[in-house]
Amino acid sequence: MSPSKHAFDEESRLAVYRAIELRRDMRHFLSDPIDDDVFKRILMAGHQAPSVGLMQPWRIIRITEPVIRQSIKQIVDKERIKTAKALGECHDDFMKLKVEGIEQCGELLVMALMDQREQHIFGRRTLPEMDLASVSCAIQNMWLASRAEGLGMGWVSLFEPSELAQLLTIPQGAKPIAILCLGHVDEFYTAPMLELEQWRQGGALDDVLFENSWQSR
Repeated sequence: MSPSKHAFDEESRLAVYRAIELRRDMRHFLSDPIDDDVFKRILMAGHQAPSVGLMQPWRIIRITEPVIRQSIKQIVDKERIKTAKALGECHDDFMKLKVEGIEQCGELLVMALMDQREQHIFGRRTLPEMDLASVSCAIQNMWLASRAEGLGMGWVSLFEPSELAQLLTIPQGAKPIAILCLGHVDEFYTAPMLELEQWRQGGALDDVLFENSWQSR
């Protein structure tokens, strides 16, 4: 069967799938600055993400003050210790993992959900979490654009949202959901880092693919 008349040319199609395949959640960065034009393209890729009801619920906070960056690092370190305790017997293995690159990355961003989201019910009346799904799409766009530009990105979720919100004066009703480390890397991981560290192995597509009902694979 021939490709759809709307399909990209073969080289462009392969480039899209290559970016998806080689994207990695990076933790090791070089501190070299990121070119302004490249940085803007990555931000625009996020802003062009799909969103329910075209509400564009993402808010992007660029961290440029070293003192604030260090405060974010401290917030993450506190949650890392609490998470390690909650993991019980896996405490020591977890503490050996590198879970962020906040101090090393060239750019540090915080992605947050907008405030006053209750006004947007298009696509959210029964599924209010679709605003979070929309922001996740923006993050994924930025991840893939970063990989295509030869830059690494890491999503850090180890933080107390209220504490980070207070630090960044995020208004009531809004909520930080991700700390994004963005920057140059010496090399990309050959596989997801958690697989390389033998923390967890990714599953096969057949394990999550069903037909017509949950009970039928």
